[in-house]
Amino acid sequence: MGTFMTDSATDTELAAHLAEVAGRLLVTVRESGVLSLKALGKAGDATANAFLCHALRERRAGDGLLSEEEKDNPERLEHSRVWIVDPVDGTREYGEARADWAVHVGLAVDGVPTLGAVALPGADEGRGIVLRSDAPRVVPPAPERLRMVVSRTRPAKEAVAVAEALGAELVPMGSAGAKAMAVILGEADIYLHTGGQFEWDSCAPAAVALAHGLHASRADGSPLVYNQRDTYMPDLLICRREHAGPVLAALAKISG
Repeated sequence: MGTFMTDSATDTELAAHLAEVAGRLLVTVRESGVLSLKALGKAGDATANAFLCHALRERRAGDGLLSEEEKDNPERLEHSRVWIVDPVDGTREYGEARADWAVHVGLAVDGVPTLGAVALPGADEGRGIVLRSDAPRVVPPAPERLRMVVSRTRPAKEAVAVAEALGAELVPMGSAGAKAMAVILGEADIYLHTGGQFEWDSCAPAAVALAHGLHASRADGSPLVYNQRDTYMPDLLICRREHAGPVLAALAKISG
């Protein structure tokens, strides 16, 4: 039986623990061998979501909560502190047992992505890793030729155009969380998304990226603001701070 987490755990310790445990639950569901690929995504989402939401409502009962897999609740708008979770970011990649899927547990305070954790259960040859806002790693230096992560199935035309303008190599990858964490891990240098997302797709990744000293904003350079009535957040830029200016300038030129 596991050790009971004490009530003295910090918000980020809680986020990291929940993300890691949810990731293990998802792997267990997938490895059960009793679900078809279509059913697996639904079962995984439901299992991880139930765990995360029950845990947060017990451990942080006074906070708001927004999850991709739950019906939205207007009550969250009354809270300064709101947990924003994505139980399975990259359902297709999860079902295919790829490495590029994630679990997001983030906390927005007054709309700011303040802290969080992103679990990559399939990373490190299946051993899994958790990147968190209270334990920043050293981000490896960028190579001579920049690398931009894009969707492995539907690369956004704006991202492709910016990559061409900067002479960057395209790196196809799955989930939003995996792409954002790839910048921290030195597997990529720029994550530009313009194809439509929601708050749960980027809150935890943005919080972790900011804690690592990276740039995180909307595609026009404006701040990321969470816990909005409309949870649609169509674009995102995460990169090293020195690359933000050139990316935004190239994107403005292309969009103009």
